Amino acid sequence: MTGADHREPGQVLLRCEHLTVRRGKREVVKDVSAELRAGEIVALLGPNGAGKSTLLDALAGALPPVEGRIERHGRVGIALQSPDLARRTVFANVMLALAWWGVPRPERAGRAREALRAIGADHLAKRPAATLSGGERRRVHLARAIAVSPDVLMLDEPFAGLDAEVRSNLLEDALSALRSTSRATLVVVHDRAEAWALADRLLILLDGRLVAAGPPRELLERPPTAAVARFLGFDGSVEGGRELLLTRPAHVALDPAGPLEARVTRATPLEDGVRLELELDHGRVYSVAPLPAPRPGDRVRVRIDGGARFPSGDDGNRGHDRLDRAGASIDEGEATGADQEAERDQGQTRH
Repeated sequence: MTGADHREPGQVLLRCEHLTVRRGKREVVKDVSAELRAGEIVALLGPNGAGKSTLLDALAGALPPVEGRIERHGRVGIALQSPDLARRTVFANVMLALAWWGVPRPERAGRAREALRAIGADHLAKRPAATLSGGERRRVHLARAIAVSPDVLMLDEPFAGLDAEVRSNLLEDALSALRSTSRATLVVVHDRAEAWALADRLLILLDGRLVAAGPPRELLERPPTAAVARFLGFDGSVEGGRELLLTRPAHVALDPAGPLEARVTRATPLEDGVRLELELDHGRVYSVAPLPAPRPGDRVRVRIDGGARFPSGDDGNRGHDRLDRAGASIDEGEATGADQEAERDQGQTRH
């Protein structure tokens, strides 16, 4: 029986409280409290420099916090961004991870084959690792993490650097492979589409702080702050008295009978239509229109269905300005941990 087999769905397997983590002298993660439960896949989402990888390292035990506490119930495995493989066959790479994890020799071959099959990489078993494409290396990297079967599995941007088709296929396979009623899985992602595809719950990190947590659909329909809404793609804004309405393109439709008049200020071609920038009397919104679409300078009527409302004057942009400025410094600070990461064998940490 593996470590995760006896866990009950919903059981808290990892909890952190008021966690603060530094890279050098810089606070990268600030006062974060969160928990991971058996049976769920959680996506940690944030822009570059938000502190996602630093938080992951701290939760896994690779980086000590300066404040706060972490409870771990069971073993933690972490797969880093870089899918580094030994100069052996794919099957041998998974076997090495199992040996390093301490899995008894008689169990290794079966678990290696099952993990490769689960992630859609069983046909690669006899291939030398050096001959693999980027997407194939990602699959093998995930297979190693799945094979060791930790109680808590952490993945740092497992789909980074892949083209759209390869990423889409890997996401589909990963969703079924990662799903387990007895394991908690935390996946760091940079792209919102990856979070929607995988996660039962989102943790949103901005400027090192956990600013929102909840099911993806709930956060998208009711973002708690304007800054969170902006990060989630609410790029349009309409001022109305003491109220600010933030919108996504899905909320804005061209309608000849619509109550609002707008002027098209920009038209950006897409695969299946055109993204329109629309200037209103009291704001600017965006919509996606089918072809043939209006051109810049055209006057159109629009209606807005939905969106998120906040007090006027709080559009979330000032927070993002601070984040952009801090991001460059945080990136520099995070780079100081590269030597620590290079020392980790097979891209995994165990407890």
